[in-house]
Amino acid sequence: MGRRASEYAQELFKADNYANYLYFHGLGVESAEALAELWHKRIREELGISGDDAEDVRKLFRQQYQGSRFSFGYPACPSLEDQAKLFELLDPARIGVELSEEFQLEPEQSTSAIIAHHPEAKYFSIE
Repeated sequence: MGRRASEYAQELFKADNYANYLYFHGLGVESAEALAELWHKRIREELGISGDDAEDVRKLFRQQYQGSRFSFGYPACPSLEDQAKLFELLDPARIGVELSEEFQLEPEQSTSAIIAHHPEAKYFSIE
């Protein structure tokens, strides 16, 4: 959502305005995820595979569409260190996104993913 969103969240935090910090931070993080989902949908449309997307949003939350958006740090791609490989390929610094020493995205309200559109690409978790 951009460096300014992270800076404003920190301003709220430093001013002890914790309620507004939490609301704004949550809005920034969720907006980044929503934008990623929007781009994932647009890619499915461009590939001509969005016709099978569930019409009911609740079914979309249960991945009733073709393909998956895999992000580092989650069960399917648990190693955050692999984020460095993605950075080598895409050079996100050109749009103001950096990688911390802990392999976290900066600004914080950012997300990255590998999108696979094979019909069998599904999320899983190891429990």
